[in-house]
Amino acid sequence: MSRSALEAFRPLVDDWDAFVAALERPEPTTLRVNRLRTDVATVRTALEAEGFQVEGVADQPWFLRIVDGPRNVSDTFGHWAGWFYIQQASTGVAADLLGARSGERILDLCAAPGGKTLHLAETMEGRGTVVAAEVNEGRIRALLGNVYRLGTPNVLVISGDGREFPTGATFDRVLVDVPCSAQGTLRKKGKLPTRSKGFMKKVTRAQERLLRRAIEVTRPGGVVLYVTCTFGPEENEAVVSRVLSDAPVDVEPLDLAVPHAPGVTAWQGEVFDARVAAAARIYPHHLDSGGLFLCRLRKAGAGEPEGWSAVPRVYPGDAPDPPADDDVAATLALLESHYGVARDAFAGHDWMRRGSNLWLHGLDRWPIDAWEPGGHWRMVALGLRAVDLSGDGPPRPTNDLLQWLDQRVRNHRLDLSPRVWRDLLDGRLVEVPGVDRGHRALGLEGPAGSHVVGWGFVREGRLLEHIPRGRRKWLRNVVEVDAGAE
Repeated sequence: MSRSALEAFRPLVDDWDAFVAALERPEPTTLRVNRLRTDVATVRTALEAEGFQVEGVADQPWFLRIVDGPRNVSDTFGHWAGWFYIQQASTGVAADLLGARSGERILDLCAAPGGKTLHLAETMEGRGTVVAAEVNEGRIRALLGNVYRLGTPNVLVISGDGREFPTGATFDRVLVDVPCSAQGTLRKKGKLPTRSKGFMKKVTRAQERLLRRAIEVTRPGGVVLYVTCTFGPEENEAVVSRVLSDAPVDVEPLDLAVPHAPGVTAWQGEVFDARVAAAARIYPHHLDSGGLFLCRLRKAGAGEPEGWSAVPRVYPGDAPDPPADDDVAATLALLESHYGVARDAFAGHDWMRRGSNLWLHGLDRWPIDAWEPGGHWRMVALGLRAVDLSGDGPPRPTNDLLQWLDQRVRNHRLDLSPRVWRDLLDGRLVEVPGVDRGHRALGLEGPAGSHVVGWGFVREGRLLEHIPRGRRKWLRNVVEVDAGAE
């Protein structure tokens, strides 16, 4: 990496030599433990049993750093099962700074691939509503995959351009992690991105529109957190400064436990609003991670979110046939009688029917009614797709639901070794003599015990798995290592 390409940033950086030294060494892998599914001690023990050397991350208790290991940590059961999310340590500060609390209404205006979204949902203990908006369809698929993998039931995913996000419902807090030139990720890319005048004009215009729309849909007294992963003030302090000139918001000082530098108030002859000095710049040498800019804004006034209603049991527009209440009753009865799942496993959660599926969610309020129909947005998913109601048979729990229930599944469960799983995923004959025909929850035995990964079916003493195609190859890579060690 050429030092000359970075010289423009020298006046901004608090320790230039440390900054450059950090950029010239590989960025360590860090992960955030999913507190809705497990805890740090369990993840650490499991990884160490698999040969990884891990350490904590200062001032970020839910993060672990991989010091060394036998393979990519992405090819472990804990990652496959959603016990953790691989995430830069620097980005881990955003959720705490937004300050989301259980039961609040939160918006992530540019959500994919979902690291910050899911972190917000976890800080809320799965209670309340997190609306995750994303305009790019490919990135929406990545977002959904992470929501389902981590088993986060209080996330409502919608497709739409944040600049045109529907009004009518307001939020307690809004995260606006805008598209940017991504200079803060250059340790991964190995070079600074090209920033032409045309690109800068386009991207900064989009950033300002996103921030203004975020403020518009925040309730009086609510909070907006503006975030980029870039160094240039044109995309950071300059954007915030223009918005401060006429928007009903003020900058709030950040209480950051991690090392950082203040916002800059002037750059290349341009003077910014003095309040942006209360923003924070996290450089790669601060956390041995990526770069990040954060500015927290408080909207004037006080009030409660508006435009919210009770979550319906049937998605609007879907014919309730059979009624959703009957579907839920049949589902709970099946889970209790067949799998031994106590009904209190779903305390604090509710259900919605959409088409031939039941969705399990943790939302307590619903904004859809307040959004004008026919706009450039659509609902994609609500919580977890939990039950397949298609066909003439009984309700069929999905892999995601059974994995979410995990140790609560006590009956009709087959726990298999990695070697058996390898044979099963390779299409080899796996016999289970003496096991009756029917659906079974399938577990994988590992260093941290046995955990449910999905469902299968036993027919004439032979076991068939039904892991979704998109996750089967990944699971095959995971069990291959453990099978070889048996």
